Amino acid sequence: MHRTAQDIYDSFVEFARTFGAFQLFFLRLLRHSPSMLTSRFGVVVGQVYNAGALSLVIVMVCGLFVGAVLALQAYSNMSRFNAEDWTGVAAALALLKELGPVMTAILFAGRAGTALTSEIGLMKATDQLSAMEMMAVNPVRRVVVPRFLGGVIAMPLLAAVFSAVGLFGAHLVGVELFQVDVGSFWQQIQLMVEPADVREGIYKSIVFGIAASLIAVWEGYNTVPTAEGVGRATTRTVVITAITVLVFDFMITAVLI
Repeated sequence: MHRTAQDIYDSFVEFARTFGAFQLFFLRLLRHSPSMLTSRFGVVVGQVYNAGALSLVIVMVCGLFVGAVLALQAYSNMSRFNAEDWTGVAAALALLKELGPVMTAILFAGRAGTALTSEIGLMKATDQLSAMEMMAVNPVRRVVVPRFLGGVIAMPLLAAVFSAVGLFGAHLVGVELFQVDVGSFWQQIQLMVEPADVREGIYKSIVFGIAASLIAVWEGYNTVPTAEGVGRATTRTVVITAITVLVFDFMITAVLI
């Protein structure tokens, strides 16, 4: 019994220590971000390309089929009430408010997040970060901050692409497959989707982008400098990001509802 209580206490202390270090790391990134955007904007743009443009294919393919599945489910449910014209509204609201930001964040973690973690982790494992410190170069500012900012900027853009392609997929299923009137399909979307619904998706994509990018660079920067350590860090990036995104999704929805 005493051993169990000691283990719980040690786990709590370790969690508190890690959480505090995580917060300090985040503050360091915020402190260097303004100067990075002004002095090395080209580097940040390159990281936006690496995190965003290279993830476009998987985001667009998944967005297309998610929108198509939403339209299938919406048409099946709406047809019970003779309200097939509302198929587009149901798909649009689900994409813009929930599935667009959430699915994009999870896909981002699986593609770009793991790349960020493994890249920084390998730099640590090969002593490149230590060499920078020896040359009086701040590795956080030089390596971590541009990648963090690139992910934060790319995430809302990817979420917008996901939702747009998802609406196209819903159009293909609703209009082309089930012959829903195209005018009614889009008119109902314009009438029922409010700016607040779009803003909710934007807020979520920004928060998820910060969380996903922060977790990725944190895991990479603090990985155990071995091949096994880098592998574990990339796995933790996906798992922790997915859990964090779902928790934040609930919290933001509860606040905005």
